[in-house]
Amino acid sequence: MTPDAVALFVCPRSKQPLIYFPRGEDDRDASQAFLVCPSSRLRYRVEDGFPVLLVDEATELSADEVARLVERARVLGLSR
Repeated sequence: MTPDAVALFVCPRSKQPLIYFPRGEDDRDASQAFLVCPSSRLRYRVEDGFPVLLVDEATELSADEVARLVERARVLGLSR
């Protein structure tokens, strides 16, 4: 996904911006890409380059997990 495309996506539950991890949390493997919404604490998978932005298929995260991912995004220079 291009940065321009990602900028258009919002969380379907909260309507807030998403953070895109294009190579997963460890920044090594594009097949592990995902999006996370800090506001709703939901993690959305990306399949074959397409985000699955369905609340029913998202993974709910704890507040600690979200804080860890937000910090990881900051370290990696990922924008929100």
